[in-house]
Amino acid sequence: QVRLKESGGASVQAGESLRISCAASVATYCRAWFRQVPGKEREFLARIYRNGGTVRYADSVQGRFTISQDDAKTTVFLAMNSLKPEDTAVYYCAASVNWCVSDESRYDYWGQGTQVTVSS
Repeated sequence: QVRLKESGGASVQAGESLRISCAASVATYCRAWFRQVPGKEREFLARIYRNGGTVRYADSVQGRFTISQDDAKTTVFLAMNSLKPEDTAVYYCAASVNWCVSDESRYDYWGQGTQVTVSS
């Protein structure tokens, strides 16, 4: 069982930056960030392999968001720049033991989410 816990969500103004974190009880093959707005499907944002740190981003956040991990590969970060009101959502961390893809169904463990609110 892998436990994930997100932190760092906050209310910010448009154009500001924010970094959220996800601490895991153990390192896993792949970690990812998703977000969800009430009434909409969960959206993939970024993923990172445990071994070499290879990353992938959704087009919607490419160039604004950066995923990274600590040396122990247990904590994953999402640095968000130039935030927009449409970035407002609950942000979820996910972990997979076998896959590193954008499909949320391939992720085995999920955190409880952290709220990010961006005001105009």
